[in-house]
Amino acid sequence: MSAKSSAPSAPPPPTMGRKLAAEVFGTFLLVLGGVGTAVFAANFPDAENNSLGVGFVGVALAFGLTVLVGIYAVGHISGGHFNPAVTLGAAVAGRIPWKDAPSYWVAQIIGGVLGSTVVYVIAVGGPDGFATNAVAGGFASNGFGEHSPGGFSLVSVLIAEIVLTAVFLFVILGATSNRAPAGFAGLAIGLTLTLIHLISIPISNTSVNPARSIAAAIYGGPDVLAQVWLFILAPLVGALIAGVAYRPLFEGRKP
Repeated sequence: MSAKSSAPSAPPPPTMGRKLAAEVFGTFLLVLGGVGTAVFAANFPDAENNSLGVGFVGVALAFGLTVLVGIYAVGHISGGHFNPAVTLGAAVAGRIPWKDAPSYWVAQIIGGVLGSTVVYVIAVGGPDGFATNAVAGGFASNGFGEHSPGGFSLVSVLIAEIVLTAVFLFVILGATSNRAPAGFAGLAIGLTLTLIHLISIPISNTSVNPARSIAAAIYGGPDVLAQVWLFILAPLVGALIAGVAYRPLFEGRKP
């Protein structure tokens, strides 16, 4: 048998169904890990006696780690977006076909809602009043004004979400470039998302991801649902800016 015939054949490219399943799983993992940490562990046992709670740093790490492990688990199947803003930026930058974007968005929203639903179901089985208090506290939702952890205004939150999403997309597009060192994209992306959360949890509770915001807001009550539009709009604007600017800035060609 010749060396050519004995070499293993390359696996077939993933089907769209498998790509969408990967996006559902990855976004589910992101919301389960990040929102779950915020709901169950950020102030454990309570805000006044927070001797064991993970606080802002723990929540930031939870979001960064879930993206990191999700990318290494299924990123080779779908690209590991887990975020409608990432999909938009990738499409604008020519990394994925535009025709794939709507299906990715639907898969990401489904995955996010599944993740927040699991968190809510677990919360219902907690101590008396736990789920009610989690919902009354916004269920780790994003917000501005009185729903911002630090009381930041709509304008401040809008600027933070646009700028930080653009930064996130610049890192993603750079780390996944064929010129970048192979195998390190997940680490760079996960650490960047951690950094973004460290900056902006006090400002907006950190979105940079419309699917994450929608998933939490559906259990956060009508007040946070009324503000979720900003956390859909601002990340998409930031992603659009980065998607348009990346190639002329860093690759010397037009988008």
